[in-house]
Amino acid sequence: MRSMAGSTTPTGTVTRPEAADRVRRFTTAERWVHRTTGLLMLVCLVTAACLYLGPLAQLVGRRHLMVTLHEWSGISLPLPFLLGLLSPAFRADLRRINRLAVYDRQWLRAVRKRRNWPEARPAGKFNAGQKLYAGWIAGAVLVMMFTGLLMWFMGLLPFISRTSAIFVHDILAWAITFVVLGHMRKAFEDPEARLGMRTGYVSRSWAEMHHSRWLREERTGTVSENADKM
Repeated sequence: MRSMAGSTTPTGTVTRPEAADRVRRFTTAERWVHRTTGLLMLVCLVTAACLYLGPLAQLVGRRHLMVTLHEWSGISLPLPFLLGLLSPAFRADLRRINRLAVYDRQWLRAVRKRRNWPEARPAGKFNAGQKLYAGWIAGAVLVMMFTGLLMWFMGLLPFISRTSAIFVHDILAWAITFVVLGHMRKAFEDPEARLGMRTGYVSRSWAEMHHSRWLREERTGTVSENADKM
């Protein structure tokens, strides 16, 4: 369609927001690691529910298919993470997540005391809650894989009973379910955070409000080099 008089772009086109109003939060590689990990986790939880809950198991049926999907999605969970290590940006974010700064402790104190204003909860690219969630879920996935393998290959470690492996696996599965639901609830409460994970960009005003330390790092260049490439 032809453009109207005085316009510089064709009518009907959507222009990209000005760079000054947007900040790149995640690269394509980082977003795909998150999406594929989330999808595999969802398959694990749904198939587990189909195997564990009697009414749901009767409704769905096809137990052998559910078992196969559950086993292979669980085994595949670390693959997105391992492939993500090829990305400099993903490795830079791992370094961020693995460090608790002084202001992270301030963030946790503010949560404990129910202080909701932004100045009380300073954060870098990831706040303290996100760092704790990432560390907990990574450890939980490793334990789930270990106990799952013990259930799959019963002779792998004869000195650990299959009953013990099932008990730990089931208890941790419930814990993961509640934690993941909490993670999803927080995501649905923050449309801008979801936009950042979907498109890679967030508004500068949102970043200033919730992750001001990250913007300060970006301006001063204290982030590891090549962090925003790929």
